[in-house]
Amino acid sequence: MNTEYITTPVTADLLRGALDVERTAHGLLPHRLPARARRQIPDEQLAMAEAQPSGVRLAFRTRATTVELDTLPTKRAFRGLPAPADGVYDLLADGLLAGQATVTGGRVRTLDLATQSVDLRDGPPGTARFAGLPARDKHVEIWLPHTEITELIALRTDAPVEPAPDSGRRVWLHHGSSISHGSNAAHPTGIWPALAAAQGGVELVNLGFGGGALLDPFTARAMRDTPADLVSVKIGINVVNADAMRVRAFGPAVHGFLDTIREGHPSSPLLVVSAILCPIHEDTPGPLMPDFGGGTVRFKATGDPAERAAGRLTLNVIRDELARIIGERAADDPNLHYLDGRHLYGEPDHAELPLPDEVHPDPAGQRRIGENFARLAFGAGGPFATRPGRR
Repeated sequence: MNTEYITTPVTADLLRGALDVERTAHGLLPHRLPARARRQIPDEQLAMAEAQPSGVRLAFRTRATTVELDTLPTKRAFRGLPAPADGVYDLLADGLLAGQATVTGGRVRTLDLATQSVDLRDGPPGTARFAGLPARDKHVEIWLPHTEITELIALRTDAPVEPAPDSGRRVWLHHGSSISHGSNAAHPTGIWPALAAAQGGVELVNLGFGGGALLDPFTARAMRDTPADLVSVKIGINVVNADAMRVRAFGPAVHGFLDTIREGHPSSPLLVVSAILCPIHEDTPGPLMPDFGGGTVRFKATGDPAERAAGRLTLNVIRDELARIIGERAADDPNLHYLDGRHLYGEPDHAELPLPDEVHPDPAGQRRIGENFARLAFGAGGPFATRPGRR
């Protein structure tokens, strides 16, 4: 028996977690920074990271038992290393994982970590297909691969779809580095912010950008202008590993970033989180450099610890500065909070779940961070815990 499929245009009202969309020759490209901010991006790394749809998902209601999504992915590869696996699409039905799929083909963007040169090779679109879904009216979310730029072409189903209504849940806006982006997570709902959001019962907007948590003013303005009930900012690892500033510039940059967020979210709970444990950068400044020995990429810190006295930044220096800054500001801002990132992943966690490349946690490490964040932020007494009169 032939099944008749209904094609539904992929439009912005089907998306969650994107701040902007771009019409392309193929379809719709979600962005996690608005156009104004994208025009101010200074490097190719952040331009790539913001277009990778970490936390972005389609959300709709349907009785369909089969769902197909045509996309054109742009896949990330590194020169001299094995090709990565295809990105995973997670389909949730009423909040539970009901299927996973991949899309073969697509473009391949190959980065030379030694020279930062980029080669882009074209490829064809493909289809993520999910079958055998429950034959009932249900809320469906398709979470896009968190490290694959994904142009959305067409959505096909064997029953009509309609955009999901507002869930009524609180919106959590988070900004951080590649660890918040998802780094080595195996699938998009396995990134730690997605895991924490699910446990906290909130809607996630994830502005975790690989290599891009550098206190950029355009990111702060994007956060200021994004509706949210809860806001968090994870600061530290990129500032150190990029060797982007000294202690004299760091403090005012943090103040400016928080001031800008507060212009749009004057009384929302705002949580500042320092870096998780990263032994190579605890007391050694950047810059961070790749090491290709053994056929896999690992990282090493190349700064001189003796230069801390001259203002070079390490993770311990940054944690001390953040604790001081947030402590001083909290005297006038009772909804501002600080969390030492080593409570999310510290020495016991590192002993059990070491960082495979010296910087990024593996999938189990991502889960550990998500569980700890959910407990500390959303749990009883946490800054994001529900309170009387709040959703």
